[in-house]
Amino acid sequence: MGRLRRRACVGLFLFALFLFGTMMGLRTLKTGDGLSDLVPNLELPGKLDRRSVSSSSSSSPGHHDTKSALPNSGPEGAIFDDVHIFYYVWYGTPRVDGKFVHWDHVLVPHWDPKIASSYPRGRHLPPEDIGSSFYPELGSYSSRDPDVLESHMEQIAASAAGVLVLSWYPPGLADDNGEPTEDFVPAILDAAYRHNLKVAFHIQPYRGRNDQSVHDNIKYIIDRYGDHAAFYRFTSSTGNRLPLFYIYDSYLTPAESWSELLVPTGSHSVRGSAYDAIFIALIVEERHKQDILVGGFDGMYTYFASNGFSFGSSHQNWKAVKSFCDDNNLLFIPSVGPGYVDTSIRPWNSHSTRNRVNGRYYETALQAALSVRPEMVTITSFNEWHEGTQIEKAVPKKTATRVYLDYQPHGPEHYLELTRRWAEHFNKEKEQWLM
Repeated sequence: MGRLRRRACVGLFLFALFLFGTMMGLRTLKTGDGLSDLVPNLELPGKLDRRSVSSSSSSSPGHHDTKSALPNSGPEGAIFDDVHIFYYVWYGTPRVDGKFVHWDHVLVPHWDPKIASSYPRGRHLPPEDIGSSFYPELGSYSSRDPDVLESHMEQIAASAAGVLVLSWYPPGLADDNGEPTEDFVPAILDAAYRHNLKVAFHIQPYRGRNDQSVHDNIKYIIDRYGDHAAFYRFTSSTGNRLPLFYIYDSYLTPAESWSELLVPTGSHSVRGSAYDAIFIALIVEERHKQDILVGGFDGMYTYFASNGFSFGSSHQNWKAVKSFCDDNNLLFIPSVGPGYVDTSIRPWNSHSTRNRVNGRYYETALQAALSVRPEMVTITSFNEWHEGTQIEKAVPKKTATRVYLDYQPHGPEHYLELTRRWAEHFNKEKEQWLM
């Protein structure tokens, strides 16, 4: 009997040990975080918790001896002024604008007539058929709808991006497929302010744009909006607070012309004046690095969300570009996006498509950006639906003639949550760079 008792005790002990080991194993088991399969040694940020608010301050070891603003917090959680997101207000509907605008985008023909003849022509017919491969949760909306604008600000704040970079044309001007929107800027600034966001300006190319007209644009924007509480200013470690402007397709104007505006000795230079600012040029080709330097710009960004599409948008080149910028006292602001697909408006451009891979493409781009230790990161985009770079909420949709892409198996907010996770990770990383 004694021997049986001892065996029973040993058995119970071993069984208890097995249960204990199993429970401990379950506690430490974690699900994959997307990029971990691709980069085994990468330490990824934890899951999103919208209730958490970062209280840590951060500054950057960037070449400019500058610092990012402290993270703000609003009803959606902490937001970060070193995460900028490109934003478009060119969408319209009959109810609000009298007609569909941009959702009915034309099918852009290829420049080679022989290739163009192989693809359809015409334009989209919203609301069922829109100029996008994805479909918005808000439907084919008007950017001027107050409820839409409020939803956009809520979503941007939920993503933790603290600065929306507004696509801007001068009064009375617009892109080839749109209508003027400059009169809408005050409402955007007011809405951003309600959500503790800032607004920077993304000056688009327009007919006749040159260094002199951009001088007039800068003066107009600063005079009209510079005193608004939501107007973004970049703060240096010396306490200087200057507006920041992104200049899209800056390479269309010769570097020598830009230098008249951006070099202190230029004929109409803004340097040292009330209209001085941080000017960020677009780098597409490698030769643009030197042009940007000669032109007197303060930094460069890459915009395109298609890795390999251009020299500037290729992740593998960012380390060299950052090194060039550091050596020449310039900011390097890489642009990352969740994917790219513009075949709804350029049906011949499938070679530029980049699949989202359920968020892995985005995380790979974000990690590539963080690896060069930038002062800021830009997100392409919040709502450029034509090129499929949006992180705005999208939903599954099927019509008689089309099946739209979607974010499944994840929900509509998936890319907002990924952006927040990485924005928080970015700011924690920056603290480590200083140690």
